[in-house]
Amino acid sequence: MSSAIQDVLNQHANKPNPENGLFSLTVVKNLKIDVYPKSIQKSGDSFLFVGKDQDGKALWITEGNEAKLFEGILKEGVKRCPLNHKNALAIQKQFSFTKPSLLGQQNSIGCGDRLGYANAGHIRAVAGSGLKPVLAQQSVRELERTGREAEDVMDAAIWAVYQEGYKDGFGADADHLKTPEDIDRYAKAGFTMFTFDIGLYVVNEAARLPMMEVRTRAAALPWDVLKDTLESAIARYKNQQFKIAEGFVIQPSEEDVLRSLVKYGAGIAQTVKLTNYLKTNWSHQPVEIELSVDETDTPTSPLEHFIIANELKRLGIKLMSLAPRFIGDFEKGIEYKGDLKVFREEYIKHVQIAEKLGPYKISIHSGSDKFDIYKVIGSIGLGHVHVKTAGTSWLEALRAIDAADPVLFREILDCARANYDNDRKSYHVTADVKRMRPTKDYSEKELLGLLSDDNVRQILHVTFGSVLSKKDENGKYVFKDRIMKSLQDHEDVHYQYLIKHFRRHIDPIINLQKR
Repeated sequence: MSSAIQDVLNQHANKPNPENGLFSLTVVKNLKIDVYPKSIQKSGDSFLFVGKDQDGKALWITEGNEAKLFEGILKEGVKRCPLNHKNALAIQKQFSFTKPSLLGQQNSIGCGDRLGYANAGHIRAVAGSGLKPVLAQQSVRELERTGREAEDVMDAAIWAVYQEGYKDGFGADADHLKTPEDIDRYAKAGFTMFTFDIGLYVVNEAARLPMMEVRTRAAALPWDVLKDTLESAIARYKNQQFKIAEGFVIQPSEEDVLRSLVKYGAGIAQTVKLTNYLKTNWSHQPVEIELSVDETDTPTSPLEHFIIANELKRLGIKLMSLAPRFIGDFEKGIEYKGDLKVFREEYIKHVQIAEKLGPYKISIHSGSDKFDIYKVIGSIGLGHVHVKTAGTSWLEALRAIDAADPVLFREILDCARANYDNDRKSYHVTADVKRMRPTKDYSEKELLGLLSDDNVRQILHVTFGSVLSKKDENGKYVFKDRIMKSLQDHEDVHYQYLIKHFRRHIDPIINLQKR
């Protein structure tokens, strides 16, 4: 590559370009590359950058020693390298900012990207906010339904960070893990945040059980794992006064203690097992732990939160964040349903417990589109928060497709309607396909408004797996490849929808940081 072209790359690398708008680079007459200026990096005697040619997006490297480290094809004096896993590992070795980091108590937002195309939009949305983005985030359930692996999720985040030249740090959340095998799946891909989901171990009916059964169940807890006895646990809490904050004292009765232990004791023990496995088998890499008790039927009371956190602290487990099951309904993809005044009162207590026993962040799961909740949290000005979203990015991708290709969107909506009743079983939703008209009966104008309809949002939110995995009789994806191409062809439109939507999540939390 000529020195003149290297001068052009160097010039654009140092020119302010907040939107990372593409510029055209002519290498030779038959090779033109649209370059993302923020991706331009100099390493040794080579320039590296992300750009698009007629075959799509790739990493490009000018000739030099660094080019030898990457897999690719030499074209007209520049090496075209696919954005694959091998090259993602190579880029991480060259540029440390592409490696996920520990986030600690920094306010943060999880930006689940089910397609691998949204992370650059997430980065642009979070830029300048002070929040740390968790870009590589996907649950085991989502991996299974999208046909992806943890490495795919990490690679998408790495390439987005590199494309955007984002150097302020990002997290990688192995979400809703339940087994040691889940841990291995994500740890080998380089994830640093591990969210343990103990919902299967929570006894939701603990508050309703007869006391005789409560005592029997409490005695049967795995006290060897808990390194304790029932008698000492009762004595540790019974009628004791724990001053959490001014005007907030916890003083449990024996019944309170027993019911709390029955409800969460097995889950605490499972947390111990998973933590020990993680620290024993992956001791060479930095990790932080979130505990999730949100996907349960009954709310986590402040007393129960206190006992969970205090027991984990006694057992030497440090939390980065904890996701309680809050009062009210956190349905997928729509606004919070509940009394905001009551939520505010409870949330303050949860924050005060987290500050007293940590500090650690309070994590808001099913955080997509809970705008009223963020206003409450921002107005309180206490503690630290992590917001977790996933499905809302899928919905914004569909919004971009709806605008660009309404025919494709109608087909996706028909598929979603057909699969909703089955797919909804593992999600907290209340949408009903009977409240929709047949897709063919909507005008194009009406079609554009459907993604603002709560009922349709939930139907589309939970059927992503059925849409993305559907194949025809020849084994070819019916929607997946067309979705990807539409998002590639309308990348800026997709990003703009993401930025606008995520700023509605982010802006109220910025107010929390300013206090």
